[in-house]
Amino acid sequence: MEKKQGFFAALKEEVKRGLSPSRSRPNGPARTRSPMSGLIRRKKSNHGSYVAQPELLIARSGNLRPVMEGPDPDGGEVGESKRIGSGMGQWVKGQLLRTPSVVSMGSKRSDLRLLLGVMGAPLAPVYVNSIEPLPHLSIKDTPIETSSAQYILQQYTAASGGQKLQGSIRNAYAMGKLRMVASEVETATKTVKNRNASRCAESGGFVLWQMDPDMWYVELAVGGSKVQAGCNGKLVWRHTPWLGACCAKGPVRPLRRALQGLDPRTTASMFANARCIGEKRINGEDCFILKLSADTQTLKARSEGPAEIIRHVLYGYFSQKTGLLVYMEDSHLTRIQSNGGDAVYWETTINSFLDDYRPVEGIMIAHSGRSVVTLFRFGEMAMSHTKTKMEEAWTIEEVAFNVPGLSLDCFIPPADLRSGSVSESCELHQDERGKSALALAAHRAKVVALEKAHDSTTDNMIWKMEV
Repeated sequence: MEKKQGFFAALKEEVKRGLSPSRSRPNGPARTRSPMSGLIRRKKSNHGSYVAQPELLIARSGNLRPVMEGPDPDGGEVGESKRIGSGMGQWVKGQLLRTPSVVSMGSKRSDLRLLLGVMGAPLAPVYVNSIEPLPHLSIKDTPIETSSAQYILQQYTAASGGQKLQGSIRNAYAMGKLRMVASEVETATKTVKNRNASRCAESGGFVLWQMDPDMWYVELAVGGSKVQAGCNGKLVWRHTPWLGACCAKGPVRPLRRALQGLDPRTTASMFANARCIGEKRINGEDCFILKLSADTQTLKARSEGPAEIIRHVLYGYFSQKTGLLVYMEDSHLTRIQSNGGDAVYWETTINSFLDDYRPVEGIMIAHSGRSVVTLFRFGEMAMSHTKTKMEEAWTIEEVAFNVPGLSLDCFIPPADLRSGSVSESCELHQDERGKSALALAAHRAKVVALEKAHDSTTDNMIWKMEV
């Protein structure tokens, strides 16, 4: 079993590949560059701020649909650049344009698919209209939980830059790098942990573009696989190599990754109808807790076929000292009814810590953070219950607002969209097809046996994240 490369080893290999002649090969039909790759080429203005080159944005606007449906057998690179390593932006661009190689096989590919399916591009619980101002603070004929939440959001808006400055932002860009790892697998009989996090973690990068009203696009590449997702203000879609392009049911919802310290205006609007349910101490800071729940109509609109969304609750923890959002907890429960079988439940909990707040053009942005995801499967027989723990750590390398040249054409969805859910329920439902609990357990036992036969000193089931 080939061991996974660490961050610096992967970077070294990327530099080597950048200098190889294979990068200068012309593009073929299966080697088309990423639709947003041109947007990453940005130059620095005389005032020190980053601006996009309009000619590149216009040149790529006519080809904004995913074309890579799966791994590239030759493991080559996509794009025309002949060098990688001339800067962090170029390195992340190389990661985004990188295609999977044939070494991504077996459990490694399955783990990566689960990581990207659940953690790649999750959405917020409800629709958000960030253009509308926050409700006026009122205590007359208003429950104390609601008025307290409104006061907390007013403090958060002021601490993160102010309503006037945030209202002047028409579009935004962010670029960063991240590491994902499945840290623990628990079954009804045992808990398996991986003690080689540095070698098991998957490294990559992402770019995020946003534009008023309600438009966004994210492209994320980890471990040689790429996930694309976007919203043109009317529908949300996502593209993965294993499912292709699919659109979401229900109302348009913002990207959860943008709420993790990158978009304070949308975050404040998200919690506009929340309730204050108490206080709690997080990492040594006293915080107010705001609770937001998706209503029944929204949950019903998001459900599809055998996958029924039962609840989706979001908790926001706002520091009493700084007023900023320092922690989020997202709880999502899905019920999947298999044909002729018992119902299976998937509960997904995402806990995100937001750190290193720094001002960018007057807006407070969290430049690092980490998330812990718990995926709990239960139902059917008690012996089939499983719990998977996944972790992600990210850092933000570049943020810019009001980027010149960004147009509506940059948010055009793929032409081959099909109806389906872009939430993790779509991934989970695919995994339920044709798999019984006994067959799944037997498969995992076989994989573990093969891994131990190849490397008796490496435990490949449980990982511990080094952040």
